[in-house]
Amino acid sequence: MDVVRMLDELKREREAIEEAILTLERLAKGQVKRRGRPPAWMSELNKKEAPERPVPAAITQRGRGRKPVEASAV
Repeated sequence: MDVVRMLDELKREREAIEEAILTLERLAKGQVKRRGRPPAWMSELNKKEAPERPVPAAITQRGRGRKPVEASAV
């Protein structure tokens, strides 16, 4: 690889890094709680990053105290 190609590649990488830094700075500036619905892209990121939590047993057993209605009784 010659020096000119290396320089071009490094310049492209630098531009990509600068764009990433600007994006992160904008996100950091917007960390204040905003009113309203978040943008769709942000909701998708939150869904991907958040691990699924197991549902506590108390919540899953809430409706079990009632007897199911039989089809013949209706």
